[in-house]
Amino acid sequence: MTSVHFSSNTEEWATPDELFKDLSWAFGRFTLDPCATKENAKCGIYMTKRDDGLAQSWGQHRVFMNCPYGRGITEKWVKKAWEESEKGATVVCLLPARTDTRWWQTYCTRGYVKFLPGRLKFGDAKNSAPFPSAIVVFGRFFSR
Repeated sequence: MTSVHFSSNTEEWATPDELFKDLSWAFGRFTLDPCATKENAKCGIYMTKRDDGLAQSWGQHRVFMNCPYGRGITEKWVKKAWEESEKGATVVCLLPARTDTRWWQTYCTRGYVKFLPGRLKFGDAKNSAPFPSAIVVFGRFFSR
């Protein structure tokens, strides 16, 4: 697992393993990770920056999405997640809880939202994230 850099120089935040295990228990086995690197992919099927998950269909997959965080980019991924859920995918998103943003009000309010307590430690970071996080689910809710 690569180190997480807490600066505006990166948009990638590696998903905490325990959180992913908990989400897999709650939602069943995820089949697609559209925002991955080879090193941090959480699913057998994944898309890297080169594959451009924003341009691909997510089909009927059960998707886990921890998209790049950053001004302008997060909104594109959240919009894509919602659109793909309208086509049949179930998308479980790990997102910064930015409830004051346009993308949150436009898309996240259409899904199931669970705010996570405290602040997450992404990847092998020593410090917690400088923002709160939430799980947002679009599409059919699959329970275990």
